[in-house]
Amino acid sequence: MRRIIRTLGVFLICSAAVPVTVTVVVLESFLFLPLPAALPEAQSEIESRISHIYAIDGRGNPIEIGVFRKFDQKIDVNRQDLPVHLKQAVISSEDRNFYKHGGVDIRGSFRALWADVRNQGVVQGGSTLTQQYVKNAYTDKARTITRKVREAILATQLDRQFDKEEILFRYLSDVYLGEGAYGVGAASETYFRKPVSQLTLSEAAMLSGLIPAPSLYEPRGNPAGAESKRKLVLGLMLGQGYINQAQHDEAVAQPVWLESQGKPPGPVTLVHLPLQQQTQFPYFVDYVKKYLYAKYGETKVDGGGLQIQVTLDPEMQAAAEASVANALRGTQPPLEMGMAAVEPTTGFVKAVVGGRDFYNGAYAQVNLALGKCPTRLPDNYEVVVEPTCWKEPELLTKGGGSGRSPGSSFKAYVLAAALEKGIPPTKTYSAPGTYTAPNCKGDKNVIHNYEGGAFGRADLRTGTWKSINTVYAQLIRDVGGGKPVDGYKATAEMAKKLGITSAIFSPQKHGVCSGNYALGTIDVSPLEQASAYATFAARGLRQEPTPVLKVVDAQGNVLEDNTKREPKRVIEEIVADNVTAILKGVITSGTGTRANLGRPAAGKTGTSQEWRDGWFVGYTPTLSTAVWMGYADKPRTMTLGKCGGHCAGGTLPAATWKSFMDKALQGVPVTEFSEPAPIKPIADALERQKRGGIDLGSRRAITDTPEGGPYEEKLPTPRAFAPVTTTTTEPDFFNPGTTTTTRRAGPCPSRVQTTVSRK
Repeated sequence: MRRIIRTLGVFLICSAAVPVTVTVVVLESFLFLPLPAALPEAQSEIESRISHIYAIDGRGNPIEIGVFRKFDQKIDVNRQDLPVHLKQAVISSEDRNFYKHGGVDIRGSFRALWADVRNQGVVQGGSTLTQQYVKNAYTDKARTITRKVREAILATQLDRQFDKEEILFRYLSDVYLGEGAYGVGAASETYFRKPVSQLTLSEAAMLSGLIPAPSLYEPRGNPAGAESKRKLVLGLMLGQGYINQAQHDEAVAQPVWLESQGKPPGPVTLVHLPLQQQTQFPYFVDYVKKYLYAKYGETKVDGGGLQIQVTLDPEMQAAAEASVANALRGTQPPLEMGMAAVEPTTGFVKAVVGGRDFYNGAYAQVNLALGKCPTRLPDNYEVVVEPTCWKEPELLTKGGGSGRSPGSSFKAYVLAAALEKGIPPTKTYSAPGTYTAPNCKGDKNVIHNYEGGAFGRADLRTGTWKSINTVYAQLIRDVGGGKPVDGYKATAEMAKKLGITSAIFSPQKHGVCSGNYALGTIDVSPLEQASAYATFAARGLRQEPTPVLKVVDAQGNVLEDNTKREPKRVIEEIVADNVTAILKGVITSGTGTRANLGRPAAGKTGTSQEWRDGWFVGYTPTLSTAVWMGYADKPRTMTLGKCGGHCAGGTLPAATWKSFMDKALQGVPVTEFSEPAPIKPIADALERQKRGGIDLGSRRAITDTPEGGPYEEKLPTPRAFAPVTTTTTEPDFFNPGTTTTTRRAGPCPSRVQTTVSRK
């Protein structure tokens, strides 16, 4: 009788709402296909196939550096192990009529079926817990109406053969809950490091909230989403009478808290760090994992049996880790350092270090060499330049650092924008200790040089070598033809072209008056800095950074092959070459002398406000490397004996860069940069307008010269100054307690101080 009533209901619903062909299929399924006397044998869960990661050693031999697999894929549990509140949480959120229906909820199923028919495909759920279990255990999981019908038939039969508690137990033993955990036993151990029998009400609610989309709501990657779902489940349990108000309120007051956040402030739902497969190069393997997860998904990476060949140079990676460890020796967390090295012509990432210890400490498994996409601004903020990562799929964000202010290392992008507009390196500016732009008022619009130094007048070369803030505050305005907004916009767009995906400009957030955008007011990561500067080294040709050479699946299909990628030109050779020529002087005679390799190299120091972040980003023709140093918990002043006081970019970061590059370039032939063609000067903006009103930014006045040089550029006649001898004494950063005294003789203005503070 029950079956007849159900069939009649199906017929009536189909006749009223569903096309005739679909009605016939459904009726034939229920009326003419014989229900099996016994269920078919449940499919054994497909065993996870391990994905292997290979690098090539110095002799050209492949070496395995790690694997990706599903940790805690399944941990068997007994029926009596399942807490009552866990079962109630799942039923309240996934199938509130679980104890009332016969395996299929007719109303819900046909509501979903009608939506599927209207959209000519499976677009809506409506499955009961029984149907969900059947899908996992007995069907091929294809998103087709035929599969849904077969699923309903088997769910009905399953409900006849087993009691509800057995069905629920089987479902909870197999359901996927993210991070490679199949079943509540594995999930309890993965997230909470405890057996399922010890789950609290709040923990049970969080696990239940993961079921609809475990990758989306997984707490380590999206704690806010997991918290929102946890509260939603607790509310459903209260509304359906499974818990009372006091139990609800007590559980709600235990928010999701990640172990990586440090000591909890009170009662929380504590999510532990994931168990990790130990590897010799954890930061690089972590980078590869994030890259592959974003492209192929966790299931394919962790269980697809992939063969992954990576761009890692094991010797460079070892050198990078040794240099960072040496720099941080004698210091205490949360002081950290990050480093990334990129091959300019290919974009291949050769080394990544994201901190002092990947496996231990408050910032374990946080890769500070990587960054995050900026959060969206309030609706009332105008966004003139959007970050690349707002529109394109976000890579390398989960578990990465927040990114930090690049300080004066951002000036390289302002310089490139200026050269592209036709402003020559010989352009001269006043270089006072402080500068206030015309029509700008208030202390926040006053630009200060490092330690208040004044330099009289300086051209762009000197302004870059000495990292003169007051020069660059004027330059970025000239980039915009005297309009600060246009200068900020052009600089942000240049940074984006070069590879800074976090580059953003909003007048309300960054201001438009002082010119401080030139001094590094957005957050960047070491990897993107190394990649952007690599574009200068490659003479304006850009390759996106990648840790992967090739990916092959278990069937031998090539999923990705980066060995044949073609670069994209983002800036002209003449612009890139002139940037390089100027940045060479930073190392030979500017703020970055601690990075001098004794071979052609270019780079830029960076120090954020109050010495909170120290950077050195530099390159040779064959390798680009960025080093960042700062406190991981929050930006604050760095003062160390190893830095000789405040830790500016020209101190320990520059010395660490040199330490790594010396090792990385051993045996690499010395290569000269291309000599730059001269950039034709442009007239003053007002004079240009008088001669025809040409928009300063509408074209570039660049000399058309043959490649390779040599070139002659007419420079102003230098002023004659009496020769003087300067003596400087500096600490040896890798040998605390010792100093180096240097004497230099040469022409310089007698009114300029002979002691120069480096940054």
